[in-house]
Amino acid sequence: MSFFNEIQSLAGNCKILNVLLYAALSVGVLKITTSFLSFAAVVLDTLVLPPVNFKKYGAKSNKWAVVTGASDGIGKEYSLQLAKKGFNIFLISRTQSKLEVLATELETKYKVETKTLAIDFASDKPSNYELISQLTKNLPITILINNVGQSHSIPVPFVETEEDELRNIITINNTATLRATQIIAPIIADTVKSNKGVRGLILTMGSFGGLLPTPYLATYSGSKAFLQSWSAALAGELASSNIDVECVISYLVTSSMSKIRRASLSIPNPKTFVSSVLRSVGRRSGAQERYATSTPYWVHAFMHFGIESTVGVYSKLANTLNLKMHKDIRVRALRKAARQQKKD
Repeated sequence: MSFFNEIQSLAGNCKILNVLLYAALSVGVLKITTSFLSFAAVVLDTLVLPPVNFKKYGAKSNKWAVVTGASDGIGKEYSLQLAKKGFNIFLISRTQSKLEVLATELETKYKVETKTLAIDFASDKPSNYELISQLTKNLPITILINNVGQSHSIPVPFVETEEDELRNIITINNTATLRATQIIAPIIADTVKSNKGVRGLILTMGSFGGLLPTPYLATYSGSKAFLQSWSAALAGELASSNIDVECVISYLVTSSMSKIRRASLSIPNPKTFVSSVLRSVGRRSGAQERYATSTPYWVHAFMHFGIESTVGVYSKLANTLNLKMHKDIRVRALRKAARQQKKD
């Protein structure tokens, strides 16, 4: 007797039970099918499909990319790799000396033009944004990389977070990103409108800290979750202007922010990470359930897909495990600081 005949035998002549059983079976088949297709999409996006051609964003046609937080780590890599693709680069960061060194490297190695602007986004001065506006208003910009960001110095309970740290995180991660985008997005729209066949691109750096609510990094976690929602909303607004908007989610990357120096399979260096971002722009990779969002590095993509497909990013289990991990990190950081203090 087939499985379907067994169902009919159990249901007997009860039509309602028959309907419920077949409905449950159909939902189960649908769930399995959609899960398989989503997993297949992750594999295709991260490991199979060819790299995106940046000619559609104006590569090698005297177009400009603006990169915030450009002088170190991921921001520096965005600058290097976009210059290699043939974009002129407008570099914005805090330290002028680092910007000048990077600008010289880009001009010498890739024969592109550069402009630099040294500002401290944490100060939140209106003059900062006036300078950005003045220096970019006549440039044919097609790309904005919202990379500038700050996290906590070490994991910390929210109620113990120092006010300066709290304000700096919100100001740098949120206010600066929104204000810079308000200035640059209209310029991108004008550039796209006057260059047939060219699209615009706005990438904003998200984080697993925003994907999963993260105890002991509550302010940072909230700031990155905000960027996810804002970026998706912006994507809807700018789609008709031929501007692609994407929130880029990452787990840990070796950088001064993460304080991790040694790369591993799950923790790539900035070069590897940025390469994964740029090769898969427009593809969701591990963020299959989210609009205008990508988790591009292949290990992070499978981590994201696995969490979302099982316990869920907002589950109590995920929250509890996150809490334990960051408590442990805090304990180790405090011990290290105490040892260093004794040495000093």
